[in-house]
Amino acid sequence: MTWQDEAGSQVADGAAALQDAQATDTTGLIARMTDGDITSQDWSLLWSDVGWPLTKAVILIIAMFLIAGWAKRLVTGACSKAKIDITLAKFFGNMLRWGVLLLGGLAILKTFGVDTTSFAAVVAAMGFALGMALSGTLGNFAAGVMLLIFRPFKVGDVVSAGGTTGKIEEVGMFCTTFDTPDNRRIIVPNGGIYGSTIENISHHETRRVDVAVGTDYSADLDTTREVLTAAATAVAGRLASEPPVIYLSELGGSSIDWSVRVWANAPDYWAVREQLTRDIKIALDDAGIGIPYPQRDVHIPSGIEVRVTNTQA
Repeated sequence: MTWQDEAGSQVADGAAALQDAQATDTTGLIARMTDGDITSQDWSLLWSDVGWPLTKAVILIIAMFLIAGWAKRLVTGACSKAKIDITLAKFFGNMLRWGVLLLGGLAILKTFGVDTTSFAAVVAAMGFALGMALSGTLGNFAAGVMLLIFRPFKVGDVVSAGGTTGKIEEVGMFCTTFDTPDNRRIIVPNGGIYGSTIENISHHETRRVDVAVGTDYSADLDTTREVLTAAATAVAGRLASEPPVIYLSELGGSSIDWSVRVWANAPDYWAVREQLTRDIKIALDDAGIGIPYPQRDVHIPSGIEVRVTNTQA
């Protein structure tokens, strides 16, 4: 046996002897307390073995809660100054608070000689299992965090996302609430919204109103343009700062297709669209310009014999 092994053995034996002595002193102290025969040395031993550890534990617990509360307020205030959504700010603050409490609890247990290695391993295993079980929920939470950070829409906006179109009522951490135009409430998971194309319909203050119309091929193009321009210019609710645009889109199979475009305030979009459609129809009727039905020309080659058979008996 080398001198290192002998030194290690002596240290281990000394520690074991010290533990046995402390256990003996503690047993004797308990017996003397039971008999009521306590000396000043016993009071000193009681303070060193029980009183001071309990006092230290209380001080550490109070300090841990104070630090956790301070960290929560610090993070919440910083997020508020950065104009991060209040829901997200409170969540980050609570997450940091519980993290400080957990680490502080482990540190206190380790201070009193409790082996926290196995406990930390159990916590890690539970966290992994919980993460696997809540993978979909965590995905929705992550999407909610991204929505609150990048803010592609806000409460009150009319949005088309996740296969739903409606006004945003609430943006939560896991799901978003829509109110549809016919007053239906639809709750969509945030993962389905952030992972798809988001159309914020009411983001801008103004919108362009497009009305498609087809006219007869016999109608004069210049006359038709003048009639459509006059109708678009006089429509109620149109923004006077933006002139109307009359666009000849294509020569269709049954009609000459036009697109009439005007600008309006976003809240007036549907009213202006309906009024423009009505005014265009009236203006074309007054000018004698027809709006044709879909039609198809059928050509029958010559030389085909057609017979009519009497099916009556």
